[in-house]
Amino acid sequence: DRLPLGLMLRLTEFALEFQCRELGHGAVFVLSRWMYYTYNAYFVKDAGVVKIGVISDTHGLLRPEAEQCLAGVAQIIHAGDIGRPEIITALSRIAPVTAIKGNVDTADWAARYPATTTVEFGGRMIHILHDLHDLKLDPVSSGIDVVISGHSHRPGIETVGGVLYLNPGSAGPRRFSLPITLATLELTGRDIRPLIHQLGTA
Repeated sequence: DRLPLGLMLRLTEFALEFQCRELGHGAVFVLSRWMYYTYNAYFVKDAGVVKIGVISDTHGLLRPEAEQCLAGVAQIIHAGDIGRPEIITALSRIAPVTAIKGNVDTADWAARYPATTTVEFGGRMIHILHDLHDLKLDPVSSGIDVVISGHSHRPGIETVGGVLYLNPGSAGPRRFSLPITLATLELTGRDIRPLIHQLGTA
């Protein structure tokens, strides 16, 4: 596990002050070790790709195509309107699941799921809610990198103020002529790469 970046910066600042107080090479050694740790923790460790599956509005239906598309992800996010608890059980067989409840998730089993949550994956802060119109916080001032929502059944990718807004669309029963989709999100030390996946026509 990594130390928080803020703490790392404070420790580096302390080491610099240490150096200025007549401690010579010893302080330089301390500083160099912290800089080495910072480099490895925040650049080398993040050199790989963390792939997250993002699904929403299943409404009790988990399609085989969705399971196939999510195979191999490190984490799954469900943005609400789950429909049945068995959906989360099935998704959990693929990868760990972070889920929130949507407006249709009113049964007793859904009480365990929050209406919103904020998580950190791959060094990125991700805020999850079902309906984007219910967004209460300011993502920019809150340090949020990605806002994930569902509800509309309309897939979308948009960047506003440096924040990525991702709606994976609906992976459940078809609604009108809207597509059946989910998304994946690839997180690296430098990039956030969202992708919408079309699941089928039925």
